[in-house]
Amino acid sequence: MQDFTASVQDRVLSVVRSILEENAINVDVNPESRLVDTGLDSMGMVALMLKVEAEFELTLPQPEITPENFQSVKAMEMMILNQLGPSAG
Repeated sequence: MQDFTASVQDRVLSVVRSILEENAINVDVNPESRLVDTGLDSMGMVALMLKVEAEFELTLPQPEITPENFQSVKAMEMMILNQLGPSAG
């Protein structure tokens, strides 16, 4: 499970860094960084959600699209693992 979890975290971190770069935001992020503190606006957050869905080939249910689930890479990782279900671990 740890290898898969690390892989999910690395992939989410890569997506976050890509979105920040696309929005000309030059900040260092780690799994615990609060994304609201990076300067990412609401459109950037929507782009982030869409890229996460594409990266993991899933559609997030409406109830999962909350500020809490997108507050950090770690929070997104946990949400994604939950959505991928038992086969993820």
